[in-house]
Amino acid sequence: MSAAVADPVPFEAQGAAGVLRGEAAGEGPVIVTLHGLTANRRYVLHGSRHLQRRGFRVVSYDARGHGESDPAPPDAGYDYGELAADLGALLDAQAPGRRVVLACHSMGSHTAVRFALEHGDRLAGLVLGGPAHMGEPPTAEQLAYWDSLADGLEQGGVEGFVRAYDVDLNPDWREVILRLARERLSLHRHPAAIVRALREVPRSLPFEGIEQLERIDVPALVVGSHDEADPGHPYAVARAWAERLPRARFAIEDPGASPLTWSGGRLSREIEAFCGEPEVAARLAA
Repeated sequence: MSAAVADPVPFEAQGAAGVLRGEAAGEGPVIVTLHGLTANRRYVLHGSRHLQRRGFRVVSYDARGHGESDPAPPDAGYDYGELAADLGALLDAQAPGRRVVLACHSMGSHTAVRFALEHGDRLAGLVLGGPAHMGEPPTAEQLAYWDSLADGLEQGGVEGFVRAYDVDLNPDWREVILRLARERLSLHRHPAAIVRALREVPRSLPFEGIEQLERIDVPALVVGSHDEADPGHPYAVARAWAERLPRARFAIEDPGASPLTWSGGRLSREIEAFCGEPEVAARLAA
């Protein structure tokens, strides 16, 4: 039977270059969530409290410049080294001396892998949703796309971003995707920081070459999606990650269903099952 869970408790933690803000709820082994670019801490588990009810402590935070967290100062920025340094500071504050599972999406997955390459001993496991990076420099076309989103947000606010984003979306999913975009873009305290992140994050490499993933000796669950619903997080990239990570398995939604990463309840049950695997459970308990 699931236990009742108290409301999340807000916190502030000193990151590598500013204050990170988030919330924590539940008691037990620690799961830390990392969201994607232009999202905030709500957009990993989407409000689900299943994991807290099943005996986990869930720590969620806004990446620098996102949600309620401080923007990067002028002498810092939004590359993956800096995002990974923030994660390390967050773990020092919220889970000192404990191994944790990182549950991530997109930019969050890239940040987690960057961190794991140097600090895998601090992790019990990785849940890597929606990876979109193969460790290769971005193309001019890719950078032009991200710059168009930044220009749209800078010049036209949320609706300017949405107009730039609304290009070649699958009509079967278009309304859902645009609704989510409007929701997440409205939740940022520092919109100018999101503009800057849109320009800087895509120009940063979380790792150099897909073969680098073979160095990560940590249990992993890679969560992919079918391209019809979520082409921005290609199925082929998720499969490549699952094949390169030496201790990974792969999960994906049923054909025709919405992506697992869009459903906090379904994703939470996948995370619970992953945490219950003997190797992950042993690392969490160590």
